[in-house]
Amino acid sequence: MQQILHRSVCVGLLALLGLCLQARGDPGGPVPAPTAIRRADFSVRLPGAAFAAMETISPDHIRWHVRFLAHDLLEGRGTGQRGGDLAAEYMATQFAEYGLKPAGDSGSYLQKVPLVGVTTLLDTTFSLVPHHGAAMELKPLTDYVATDQTQQPQSEVNADIVFVGYGIEAPEYNWDDYKGADVHGRVLLMLVSEPPSDDPKFFKGKALTYYGRWTYKYEEAARKGAVGVILVHQTEMASYPWDVVRNSNSGEKSYLKLEGPALKVASWIHLDVAEKLAASSGMNLDKMMADARSRDFHPVNLGAKLKAHMVSKVRDLQSNNVVALLPGSDRNLKQEAVMYTAHYDHFGIRPDMPGDNIFNGAQDNATGCGILLELARAYSVASQRPRRSIIFAAVTAEEQGLLGSEYLGKHPPISASQISLDLNYDDVKPLGAPEEVEVSGAERTTFYAAVQATANEFRLAIRPDARPEAGHFYRSDHFSLARVGIPSFSINEGMKFKGHDEAWGLEQNRDYTQSHYHQPSDEYHPDMDFTGDSAVARFGFALGWEAASAPKRVEWKKGDEFEAARLKNQ
Repeated sequence: MQQILHRSVCVGLLALLGLCLQARGDPGGPVPAPTAIRRADFSVRLPGAAFAAMETISPDHIRWHVRFLAHDLLEGRGTGQRGGDLAAEYMATQFAEYGLKPAGDSGSYLQKVPLVGVTTLLDTTFSLVPHHGAAMELKPLTDYVATDQTQQPQSEVNADIVFVGYGIEAPEYNWDDYKGADVHGRVLLMLVSEPPSDDPKFFKGKALTYYGRWTYKYEEAARKGAVGVILVHQTEMASYPWDVVRNSNSGEKSYLKLEGPALKVASWIHLDVAEKLAASSGMNLDKMMADARSRDFHPVNLGAKLKAHMVSKVRDLQSNNVVALLPGSDRNLKQEAVMYTAHYDHFGIRPDMPGDNIFNGAQDNATGCGILLELARAYSVASQRPRRSIIFAAVTAEEQGLLGSEYLGKHPPISASQISLDLNYDDVKPLGAPEEVEVSGAERTTFYAAVQATANEFRLAIRPDARPEAGHFYRSDHFSLARVGIPSFSINEGMKFKGHDEAWGLEQNRDYTQSHYHQPSDEYHPDMDFTGDSAVARFGFALGWEAASAPKRVEWKKGDEFEAARLKNQ
């Protein structure tokens, strides 16, 4: 009865929202009828029932979901905000409509994710004080962003600033920026990214590793007893402009309940500010950055201090992952599963921002959610099922640091060791028919040969990561699941689209990153072409069905950095 009631409430809610959409008028005009799908001229290794189900995957179905999820009525789907909760209920209702079994808490589709929301208030002060000369009083959002990760309403910092290069300790690469220095109680100034290299055996060459991610740098500094971190932003090194840093770190930040040490100040400063700080300390930032590229680098005390009075609004909040399951057909293998994931959250509404302050997140990641729902629907209409079960998970708080997927990895609906593969969708460009697919990370698994064969059958070239220096493998939800041992990777389009050359695709990607990524302008437009989204959905359907029907589970290749976690959970 409780399940039926939950579903009835959801359906009623969505009906009401639909009426609101009609009342306000749809800028996209009439919604087109579903596109007729013809049998493709390729042959994937699927049984007839699976092939027929895959053929029903429609660009228009994905469009409808994106249009709704990115609408102003959902208020940017903020974590712990009304719009985010509406999005979760929408996903749950769709799963129920498809007849999937709930795999969340207490027989529901929702898995509660307990969080703490932290908002840095205007009473916060942030000053860089050189040994000689006047203090530099920094302006929030313009000069710096900062959050108190201790989840306390107030924290005081008055500590020496020590430059620690990239802030990395990586014994497997014979690299240690700390050199045994005692940084307890200090504030650590560090560079984003990692030492540049073309050698695949040294920090994987041009591909960013987790050591280059800001999350690792904060974590390592906290483990070593530092009270704060100041990251120096440079667009080329971060792979995104200052506006992304500003928008991603203003407003409320969410965290899982605190476990272990945390920073009183987790911050970024603008490159111009870093140059002034270096100069006031009698140093040159360019030389400091050059010195940091050497294994011989040692930490440098700048002779300056950070004086920060951190004032925060702290609240307990709850968000939800949305999890559903399609049971497998094999009596024994149905205890195992293949999983599909996509995050439904974005940045919500920023009341302090003038003009358009709704972060609709159409491409990031209403597209992934539309694909996830269309995959769930396609599996549900198949007249037979794969041998293993299929899990569909729409996760929360990705934009807050992969928190929903981290919680899902720690509390999966079945043991992580029984999950053969996770296929993730995040930020899939609605630009038309792709001629390439990106599957960065698939090559690390025993499933890669199947990925290559399937791509060939779909007439999709596998494109190496177009921007390996951006570290996309460590920036989306599949990474959280990889960390608990589940073979995982994201599926996306490449840069070559039918009717366009590669330069066009690269320019579309550059323009989105510079002008729309994590901006209110990431909105739905009726001229978006979801042909590519449906193509990668079909590709992922074929991969998931094959992995779910294979005799053996997918594993990490021997020696991969996540193999140990997989073996630990066996």
